[in-house]
Amino acid sequence: MAGMLRLAMAFSVLLSLSLPSSHAQTSACGSYTFTKNKIFASCSDLPHLNSFLHWNFDQSTWKLQMAYRHKGVTASKWVAWAINPNINSASAAMLGAQSLVAFQQSSGTTKVYKSPIGSSYSTSLVEGNLTYEVSDLSAEYLNSDEMIIFATWALPTNSTTILQVWQEGPVSSDSPSAHVTVAPNINAKGTLDLLSGQTTSSGGGGSRIRKKNIHGILNAVSWGVLMPFGAMVARYLKVFKSADPAWFYLHATCQTAAYVVGVAGWATGLKLGSDSRGIQYNTHRNIGITLFCLGTLQVFALLLRPNKDHKFRFYWNIYHQATGYAVIILSIVNIFEGFDILQPDKKWKNAYIGLIIALGVQAALLEAYTWYVVLKRKRSEKAPSTANGVNGYGA
Repeated sequence: MAGMLRLAMAFSVLLSLSLPSSHAQTSACGSYTFTKNKIFASCSDLPHLNSFLHWNFDQSTWKLQMAYRHKGVTASKWVAWAINPNINSASAAMLGAQSLVAFQQSSGTTKVYKSPIGSSYSTSLVEGNLTYEVSDLSAEYLNSDEMIIFATWALPTNSTTILQVWQEGPVSSDSPSAHVTVAPNINAKGTLDLLSGQTTSSGGGGSRIRKKNIHGILNAVSWGVLMPFGAMVARYLKVFKSADPAWFYLHATCQTAAYVVGVAGWATGLKLGSDSRGIQYNTHRNIGITLFCLGTLQVFALLLRPNKDHKFRFYWNIYHQATGYAVIILSIVNIFEGFDILQPDKKWKNAYIGLIIALGVQAALLEAYTWYVVLKRKRSEKAPSTANGVNGYGA
């Protein structure tokens, strides 16, 4: 049991180190060679969606010549790069963005066009005129893997910093469909200084990612590790008479700590949900609310626990155990929902899977051993004593 606690603590540390970072990647775009002898003086490795931006900026004419590269693109995906005229709308950078969209059509030709985003998240990326003058618009689809959008923008002369947004999504019947709302897609935005090349997280994106990391760690450790561990304490240690009542206090302490930390994680989730600005994680959110309600009922049930000899104790035990196992199952399911949303490195999801397997194996071994102890105890209690003669009877 102590080993599992140490493993849980190690997991929390590893997870905190594994979740996505808002720092830009080490630049690798500078060595890229374009076709047709196109040369760009500046480039930036964008921090999400395997994308890169190359550009030339002439401050005397305020012309921005750019190439947006997006790797890992199949023929069934669209890509887009956009400038949002409102530099102060970084927290909702998609709304009002002036975008360039490209994808492979079923005919095998590459389509590229301009699409202004309105005030709704339910955009269908329809063609239209932009607030900026855009010329030399073209696109290339290379090696069935990489889409490149070329264009020249005429920018306003009030700032050399732009708010950029980039994105990818599925194509259905030669029409772009809505992109997924996982972390890399949501965070694909940021400001760019066209003169210095400095990029920054937009709209407190780094802070939001940290909040998501904290939310994930709190819930993974509380609902996903401490709660199952506390249930194992109650189920297996109480079999041993020498562990009574220590097992109960250990179980109550473990579950109470899991509940307190879990409520903190749930509260951060509510805050993130209220700040999501139209982005919904309905399954994850609904399971989280259900867990909070069931966990709270368990706390009140502990306060109302009947005595061992009370006639309602049998029914209380059924309720307490059924609710407890439901909480554990829903917790694990919701943690994997959280992994799909947060998308940390795959190795850390595998680490949690390994931890759950370790708990499962330990539970199986303890289940077998405690059943052996119980059955052996029952046999010894039923066997007649032989102290006073054969088969326990005197002469």
